[in-house]
Amino acid sequence: MTLRHTTRIRPRRLGVAATAAGLLAALLTAVPAAATPGPGDGKTSSKSVSESTEAEVRAAIASEEIPAPDEIVHSGNIKHVAHVPKAGLADYNTDLAFQGKYAFAGNYDGFRIYDISNPKKPKTVSEVLCPGSQNDVSVAGDLLFLSTDSSRSDSSCNSTTQPATEKSSWEGMKVFDISDKANPRYVAAVETACGSHTHSLVPTAKNVYIYVSSYSPRATFPDCQPPHDGISVVKVPRDAPEKAAVVGFPVLFPDGGNPGGEGSSATTGCHDITALPSKGIAAGACMGDGILMSIKDPEHPKVIDRVEDNVNFAFWHSATFNQTADKVVFTDELGGGGAATCNAEIGPNRGADGIYDIVGRGENAKLVFRSYYKIPRHQADTENCVAHNGSLIPVKGKDIMVQAWYQGGVSVWDFTDSSQPKEIAYFERGPISADQLVLGGSWSAYYYNGYIYSNDIDKGFDVLKISDKRTDPAKKIKMKELNVQTQPDYFD
Repeated sequence: MTLRHTTRIRPRRLGVAATAAGLLAALLTAVPAAATPGPGDGKTSSKSVSESTEAEVRAAIASEEIPAPDEIVHSGNIKHVAHVPKAGLADYNTDLAFQGKYAFAGNYDGFRIYDISNPKKPKTVSEVLCPGSQNDVSVAGDLLFLSTDSSRSDSSCNSTTQPATEKSSWEGMKVFDISDKANPRYVAAVETACGSHTHSLVPTAKNVYIYVSSYSPRATFPDCQPPHDGISVVKVPRDAPEKAAVVGFPVLFPDGGNPGGEGSSATTGCHDITALPSKGIAAGACMGDGILMSIKDPEHPKVIDRVEDNVNFAFWHSATFNQTADKVVFTDELGGGGAATCNAEIGPNRGADGIYDIVGRGENAKLVFRSYYKIPRHQADTENCVAHNGSLIPVKGKDIMVQAWYQGGVSVWDFTDSSQPKEIAYFERGPISADQLVLGGSWSAYYYNGYIYSNDIDKGFDVLKISDKRTDPAKKIKMKELNVQTQPDYFD
């Protein structure tokens, strides 16, 4: 693997003419059946590109306008300090969570636990085979929670795929005891309507509440019926996790939500929710809508405000608060994560982040749009690239975020000025292929205790170190546990 250092932001010219017209039309009208690479457990096949696109990509690589396949480039203030290739679990890598000296990494085939006590030399502690996309993961004390959003024959880790049209099929939440990190133990399963695409924890002293996000109901799915206009709330007693159960299905969109249309998704549930328990609020990215909620009563979340962007947002994917809870960053997963959208033709406002100020307090709070942010480096039309999962880098008085962009790599950016966000660091690999659109890149990139951890869909687990006067104060913040969709108060 070649390593090339550069501090120059490369204004790539790729993707302007080749397949742009057809690709753009498809992206603007398509509503993803699922904001994942595929609807089940198997890998999606690669997609061929036109001869002109292939020639353009190869010419850009030859001229060093873009890095060669698998070549690593990054800004001068970031170092790539460690990489752990995928081993036993061969499917897509997904989300990350952290606790003490451990990182927990989801994979469509199950999950891994890494020892990161020395971030420069991560070690695999255990791998648990338990197929069921996406296998998003969170942790709380001795419990690990795993999302299953593919129709299975039963709730066991030995299950097989089964059509969602069959009543006996199972999707939902799984709970593991991780008191012994080398030997996680499966302790409970809770079926939820339409499965669990993602989930978010709202912990209390006695219980862990789980907000389960899922979507895309159909009349032919017995366990995923329309209108599906809310989320499932699961209650897990900390002392008796085997008693985990659904305790409610709050309706968030009594009017049905965004009906969808050209360029925007219809709302049939939520894709992801980020809770900020210290402030009693949460933000939901719900396909065609962005919402702000009160979660002071964890079993009964209440929508405070709701916004739509039917011009530039195709699919509201995720949300991140700033530390003072007066801003929210929403992401638009244009193309469902499997398309090349970081090019000149798509432009800077689609497949991007939307930055909203929170104006007012309590139930009178409103989301007010300020600007978009998108990585400033154009990617090849053989690289899937769009805004994806990220977290805050905790610096007092600043709003700085690290974020995954699939094959667009990892971007560190500052949105202290909501109207003028700017990138301050980046890391990326060259395209997986110069002649096919192959899904890969960073699924999640999060800051934890002085390092950035990235779960690359195809390559494995990466550890990055940023050294910059703007982010250096964050090194003082040490967390005992981090689930990014349950944002902590970093300075409490």
